[in-house]
Amino acid sequence: MPGPYGGPRRPADRERGAQAVAALCARGMDAFAVPLDVTDDADVRAAARLVEERAGRLDVLVNNAGAAGGWPDEPTSLDPAALLRLVDTNVVGVVRVTNAMLPLLRRSAHPRIVNQSSHVGSLTLQTDPDTDLGGISGGYAPTKTFLNAVTVQYAAELRSTPILVNNACPGYVATDLNGFSGTRTAEEGARVAIRLATLPDDGPTGGLFDDEGPVPW
Repeated sequence: MPGPYGGPRRPADRERGAQAVAALCARGMDAFAVPLDVTDDADVRAAARLVEERAGRLDVLVNNAGAAGGWPDEPTSLDPAALLRLVDTNVVGVVRVTNAMLPLLRRSAHPRIVNQSSHVGSLTLQTDPDTDLGGISGGYAPTKTFLNAVTVQYAAELRSTPILVNNACPGYVATDLNGFSGTRTAEEGARVAIRLATLPDDGPTGGLFDDEGPVPW
């Protein structure tokens, strides 16, 4: 469980994880928390070991950690160090976690990987003058475009396996990432990820989807 902006965990984050587990267990589910900072190699390896010890395999991996940076964020005034931090969380973090969890996913009969992307990562929508994506984003939007490209490559490599890899766009969800300014609830935002996590074996792979269906790259 990363910090709200993909950074180091705080005591409050562990408490939130414990509360979430308690709520799920109270509903009769067998749940446990997996502490995880996606920017820390050792932390990611430890998380994979914990999942293996507790569950033995992994059926679904949802890469949900994200950092937003500033918004709007003109590229001409972008701090390169800040951009590297965004890439480390939003892209490299996905690679770290995915590669660490792949051996566990391979043990599943119907493994699925869902990466949380965004409409703002679509080059088609970014270059459409009639589409309003909320202003210029020199940092966050390019990291989602990068993530889209990485997802396509994972899907190509894993196409001969049962693993389906797709990107989900949850929409503008009210979360820590945007100071809870979003217009959608977490439950609404989760719908597309749930749909992609439960795809049939002949479902799509290597795509970007929202509630309405495929989103153009």
